[in-house]
Amino acid sequence: MRPTHRWDDLQAFLAVARAGRLTEAARHMGIEHTTLSRRLSRLEAALGTKLFDRRPTGYGLSVEGERLLPRAEEIERAALGIWLDKVDPATGLTGSVRIGAPEAFGTFCLAERIGDFSTRHPGLSIELVATPRAFSLSKREADLAIGLTRPATGRLHARKLTDYDLGLYGTPAYIARWGEPKDKVDLHRHRFIGYIDELVFSPELDYFSAALPGVQPTIRISNVITQMTAAQGDAGLCILPCFMADRYPDLIRLLPHTVRITRTYWLLMHADLVHLHRTKVAAEFIVSVARAARQSFLPQRIT
Repeated sequence: MRPTHRWDDLQAFLAVARAGRLTEAARHMGIEHTTLSRRLSRLEAALGTKLFDRRPTGYGLSVEGERLLPRAEEIERAALGIWLDKVDPATGLTGSVRIGAPEAFGTFCLAERIGDFSTRHPGLSIELVATPRAFSLSKREADLAIGLTRPATGRLHARKLTDYDLGLYGTPAYIARWGEPKDKVDLHRHRFIGYIDELVFSPELDYFSAALPGVQPTIRISNVITQMTAAQGDAGLCILPCFMADRYPDLIRLLPHTVRITRTYWLLMHADLVHLHRTKVAAEFIVSVARAARQSFLPQRIT
């Protein structure tokens, strides 16, 4: 009897190849790990080869698995083109779209405008993941992502959203206690709030070595919103995105012409999803948000 070729077996293969672990792949697919294991075994039996090397650290692709991966992704792209761009004429755009963003951009730019976007597209399910991490679009962790660097490799489309400035901020109470810094040399006697080194997900967040060499944070916090809250509690000086900190009158920007860092937000999409209608609509929404907030991104450069 000829073996039965099943698309869900290839889906199982792709999920494990991307996750590297059976349990994580099963959770992502919404099935039991035993079901996923059976599908893998069935696919390997049908192909007559081993697709993964089972290791203590997870599942690694075998040589045959590496050969199968691009062909399975090609089949997946064809399926995405059929099913993921469904538009119901009666209700408009339907389906779901997940946006991955750094917490500052996600919270202070996208979240407050996402309601209007949802109202315009009531049939679209929107997921906003605003967290300090990088998103793997190849593993389908998000449909679109906002990154801090332009990827050098991979099947990704990158579009520059905007440059944005960061500055040094502190509270009046902190300044009253420790004095206002007069120059960079004066900063060495101050307390600083920064990132935990091993939890920094992008070298673009290493502000101190770039702008304040020799200065080390006294307090280290894993995400920028909590850093800002600590600064508002008079814990120390903090380098913050201007579009975030300038909203709060209890934060004063210090040495604005001496301590100014510029970074860039990039809109990233996997090549497989670029032509999907809902992905394009969501991308244009993100671009419009960045365009509307340009004054706050570069507060001292635009007149």
